[in-house]
Amino acid sequence: MKAWLLKGLAAAATLFAAACWGGAETGVDAPARYDVIIRGGTVYDGSGAPGEAVDIAIAGERIAAVGDLDGATAETVIDAEGLAVAPGFINMLSWAVEDLIEDGRSLGDISQGVTLEVFGEGVSYGPWSDEIKAQAKQRQSDIYYDIEWTTLGEYLEYLESKGVSPNVASFVGATTLRASVIGYDNRQASAEELEEMQAMVREAMREGALGVGSSLIYAPANFANTEELIALMSAASEYGGMYISHIRSEDEELLEAVDELIAIARATNSPAEIYHLKASGRANWGKLDDVIAKVEGAQKEGLKITADMYAYPASSTGLDAAMPLWVQEGGYEKWAERLKDPEIRAKVSEEILNGSDMFVSGITNAGGPEGVLLVGFRNPELRNYIGKSLAEVSEERGTPYPETAMDLVIEDGSRVQVVYFSMSEDNIKKKIALPWVSFGSDGGSMAPEGVFLEQSTHPRAYGNFARIFAKYVREEGVLTIEEAVRKLTSLPAGNLNIKDRGMLAPGYYADVVVFDPDAIQDKATFAEPHQLAVGVEEVFVNGVLTLSDGEHTGAKAGQVVRGPGWVGWNEAAGE
Repeated sequence: MKAWLLKGLAAAATLFAAACWGGAETGVDAPARYDVIIRGGTVYDGSGAPGEAVDIAIAGERIAAVGDLDGATAETVIDAEGLAVAPGFINMLSWAVEDLIEDGRSLGDISQGVTLEVFGEGVSYGPWSDEIKAQAKQRQSDIYYDIEWTTLGEYLEYLESKGVSPNVASFVGATTLRASVIGYDNRQASAEELEEMQAMVREAMREGALGVGSSLIYAPANFANTEELIALMSAASEYGGMYISHIRSEDEELLEAVDELIAIARATNSPAEIYHLKASGRANWGKLDDVIAKVEGAQKEGLKITADMYAYPASSTGLDAAMPLWVQEGGYEKWAERLKDPEIRAKVSEEILNGSDMFVSGITNAGGPEGVLLVGFRNPELRNYIGKSLAEVSEERGTPYPETAMDLVIEDGSRVQVVYFSMSEDNIKKKIALPWVSFGSDGGSMAPEGVFLEQSTHPRAYGNFARIFAKYVREEGVLTIEEAVRKLTSLPAGNLNIKDRGMLAPGYYADVVVFDPDAIQDKATFAEPHQLAVGVEEVFVNGVLTLSDGEHTGAKAGQVVRGPGWVGWNEAAGE
């Protein structure tokens, strides 16, 4: 169905709902009773407009009315006097893919007002071949589960049927597609392989994928050339999909990597977004202004280019980002086997220490091993190193830090999760102020209990969204509260081209957050990350009260949120 017709139907549905419920703007002729009324709060509707003292009414899973509802009653009345009321927040980059299988409450994010988790940074949980399922099963650590799905749509429906508190959505991962069809070899795709991957993209888009996500600094994703990515996005663009990318470089080749993303958007006439926008490494901090100029130049050209970010000066990924891609070709097993070869170890060590024309180590960008914090191991025998720097472990083991890094990868049976302190606080403020930048945690959504305490994590997993309001709105004034709300709600919803979310307006889904602007605060730190944020009082997901007085109710009303290509939209319209 054409996009304009879908928008017309959505608008008609909204008008119909308002007519049925009565008085959307003023509450005139409102019915005597709603399911929920939120009274007395300052409503920030997601548009970026200043807050307004109006009431919100909920009927079923939708917002029924916004305005003066003094004459109305409800089964549940929330007194929001002195509090802010906003649409539910959208996490543009979530890794809660397994956390929600273990614990569907999503405590880490629900406690911050997040009502939609968006997955798919290169790796997506479908489509999965039998081989990928076997690999995923073999690599499970701490969280164990049966893989009851094959396609991406089936994975999302699995979460919904299992019961999760937030809504869920996903891009289809370019890495997953390549691994399924080509494997882990460093070579170009054949014409037949491209056609197969395009067919998989189309299937995922019809199931509701938001577009194609890539993560181009990692193997085997990096082995895809620009033409391959254009081919994948050409298939997604047939359904109105978006291209979103952890671009090919965030340091030495940052500007060239941005050029590639813009070129893909231009070639496919698609919107495109940069995942966790950053200039990594002190030597590259000054490049951010040039990145902004490139993006805004493309916007003036008519391209829809955006970005998202997390609000911390440190990233978190694996020790694979510390080693050259050539040693990782073929997947983890071949990588680990190569690292046992003395000649290869010497070459890898040299490149970690001194770099090359094609590679700069994440350790270098972090200022050396002192700037690398070890936070996650698969092997329980190595978990005594959690919370220590690579420099400390290197000294403890008596081996040079490149050797230590390689040994840890071999011994752990994984890439080893670490934190790299490589970014500028001044750049963080500059990015936060950009009107086209939204927010993503690039983390999981855990609970400070049980299996989650077996590992450390980056504090962004518990605090990224609360931190925006606490540090950058309240303390430093980088954003107004209404602009922060817009960048967490209607901006990402519009970028994702999803329906009826991201605003407090009649007919929209009742994803609603009630929070105290003076008290909202992230508590997680790098030393003690497993701490819930505070200051969010109530959270509704699809009209269901999920957080009440700051405590989780146990409700799991999350739904699959689907992109514009979902065949269900056409089926609902009778096509």
